[in-house]
Amino acid sequence: MTKLSDLTVGDAARVIEITGQDQVATRLLEMGLTAGADVTLLGVAPLGDPIELELRGYRLSVRRAEAQRVRIERV
Repeated sequence: MTKLSDLTVGDAARVIEITGQDQVATRLLEMGLTAGADVTLLGVAPLGDPIELELRGYRLSVRRAEAQRVRIERV
């Protein structure tokens, strides 16, 4: 399986799971990164962090370290 942080701009994927059981994992789930959610990588900041995603009809920016905790499958 691949991590969300491994996508390149324009790639689409489906969330499989969030690793860990801490406050960061809970916050990612609250922001909509739940199992089965479809995401598209829209852009990356000039220095590589954060990354901008589109999911559930809105845009979300997350740090690359947080994106490494999201396991995905490419669609």
